[in-house]
Amino acid sequence: MRAVGLYEYLPAEDENSLQNVTVERPTPKPHDIVVQVKAVSLNPVDTKIRAPKDGKEEEPKILGWDAAGVVVETGAEVTLFQEGDEVYYAGSVGRQGANSEYHAVDERIAAKKPSSLDFAEAAAMPLTAITAWEGMFDRLGIAQAAEKNEGKSILIIGAAGGVGSIALQLAAQAGLHVIGTASRKETTDWAREMGADTIINHHDDFRPQLEQEGIHEVDYIFCLNATDTHWDKMADVVKPQGMICSIVETGEKLDLGLLKQKSAGFIWEFMFTRALFETEDMIEQHRLLEEVSSRLDAGTLKTTITERRRGLDASVFREAHQKLESGTMIGKLVIEF
Repeated sequence: MRAVGLYEYLPAEDENSLQNVTVERPTPKPHDIVVQVKAVSLNPVDTKIRAPKDGKEEEPKILGWDAAGVVVETGAEVTLFQEGDEVYYAGSVGRQGANSEYHAVDERIAAKKPSSLDFAEAAAMPLTAITAWEGMFDRLGIAQAAEKNEGKSILIIGAAGGVGSIALQLAAQAGLHVIGTASRKETTDWAREMGADTIINHHDDFRPQLEQEGIHEVDYIFCLNATDTHWDKMADVVKPQGMICSIVETGEKLDLGLLKQKSAGFIWEFMFTRALFETEDMIEQHRLLEEVSSRLDAGTLKTTITERRRGLDASVFREAHQKLESGTMIGKLVIEF
């Protein structure tokens, strides 16, 4: 089958960074479904893995961890899907990605595609929806029922990106006062459209901006950008006994001592954990995506696709990687096959 893969870790503008390759069509493991891929969306994980570093691959490494398509084959123990089902999912970073004609994924981390969305609109959603959902409800421990969050607030750093666009919507539905960070007019407008009540600039100190809005501290902080850069500012404005969650790895050690007097907590969110370690609750990602699909079909959640491109071709993917690395993306970029 045709795919786009890499042998070397190179800058996206290098023609050898992502290449057209031919590989064997995947054979399903017992819990796998094989999907004919119709669309994939890009995420920072794609560019981080492709980024220049030492080492070469003997076999092409295929990226792509956000996909939608049609089930064409099922493993011996599959019970959730059958051939012909339209599905969407984020895959596992421990396996080959979905930038290919066909892709094998464990049924426990896939779900039926929202019927109201086309394949591209659906492919924009899984990874960011899982990250936002797990970060807020599983890691930060936020209640989903709005009546339980009366008077509580959340600060979402990097609100206009893929994860932020979903987190804003979920936080608003959970009844929180939603504070998003943005630094440009277009990102500010997008964040407000997605559910932000208040906007502050992440390039400036948080406290003066919050206090200008009558906010002194926040119950929850969801960091989606530059944990190192924002750490001191987050520790300053989180409430006593509040919680901070981040999805962005750090280059330096964090000073957790800044949280001690407040008895505040810090936790990571990595949406691949359940699939990577095949945790006992791995199927929760299937259930989560089913709920997201239901909300999308009901119109209470909106797809975050903002840009479409077409073609299972290395040149299309190289250009898309460059766009994502430019730091100007709002929402999600999707490639249709």
